[in-house]
Amino acid sequence: MEINLISIGDKMPSWVKQGFAEYAKRLPNDFRLKLVEIPAEKRTKNADLVRIKELEGQKLLAALPKQSKIIALTIQGKAWSTEQLAQNLIKLQLQTPILSLLIGGPEGLANCCYQQANYEWSLSPLTFPHPLVRILVAEQLYRAWSIIKHHPYHR
Repeated sequence: MEINLISIGDKMPSWVKQGFAEYAKRLPNDFRLKLVEIPAEKRTKNADLVRIKELEGQKLLAALPKQSKIIALTIQGKAWSTEQLAQNLIKLQLQTPILSLLIGGPEGLANCCYQQANYEWSLSPLTFPHPLVRILVAEQLYRAWSIIKHHPYHR
């Protein structure tokens, strides 16, 4: 299964890049995790944030591979335990060769992203910095893979 983490923002601190890369490299080729960064729109003092959010949403959707099942990451989504994530990944592997997870910008995801999403997943009712979400998702995908493959990491 190919997993794409498609995220707004392309100028991340080195600790974010290193954290994501660490978990992505631990996953085997048959469970490959790829990061697709979409540059954030410029935000000025009087910027039209609604328009910016929609533009970013359109760019996220344009970056989706064909035949991809889509998971939108949002506070309002369904909370999955790591075990539930593992079970959902097993089911998704049978349905599609490509899974894409969408992370919005500072204002969140545009409505067009929710309309296209097959699932909405909430990591927590807390609001996390978007760069940190990349690492959390990568780690949880690795942990879910470790459950699926009975690897000791999850203990």
